[in-house]
Amino acid sequence: MPELSLRPVAEADLDMFRRFLVEPGLIGLDWTGFRDPQAVRRRFDTDSYLGEDNGRLIVDVAVETEPGKESAGLVSYRKRHHGAQGFCWEIGIALLPQWRGRGIGWRAQTMFCSYLFEHTPVQRIEAATHAENTAEQRSLEKAGFTLEGVLRAAEFRAGQWRDGYLYSRLRTDPDPLTD
Repeated sequence: MPELSLRPVAEADLDMFRRFLVEPGLIGLDWTGFRDPQAVRRRFDTDSYLGEDNGRLIVDVAVETEPGKESAGLVSYRKRHHGAQGFCWEIGIALLPQWRGRGIGWRAQTMFCSYLFEHTPVQRIEAATHAENTAEQRSLEKAGFTLEGVLRAAEFRAGQWRDGYLYSRLRTDPDPLTD
């Protein structure tokens, strides 16, 4: 399996982010219509996608046939509140099509959870996925997440309301990359 690493967003990554906003189907089931491609630059100029409440890191893959690394996609985080005192991170992942189905997603999400548990006091990390995205469901389970339930009619996509699945991983759950 190729070596993975996570890193902050660099200016060179902004073209990939713009592509996700304007190329139908590139982001898979998460396509929600055309979005402002200039928003990518505005956000980068604000905080380089390293905000207190939400942000992104780049997933880099070591390319076996040449020196260096290639950007395979991104992982994202967003603060979610449960009750008055607690919060958790909701994470997501978007890989470019050529990197899907190669074992990169579950490992990147596992590495990302380790990063968030190490650098923030959060106890819980959540991830949601589409009911029909069985590949992501398997990926989350390999990354140590537990299915908590169905989110009925939680997302409007492709002209209709659709169900999703909610997964979680706790700080006390085993780390699939070290156990």
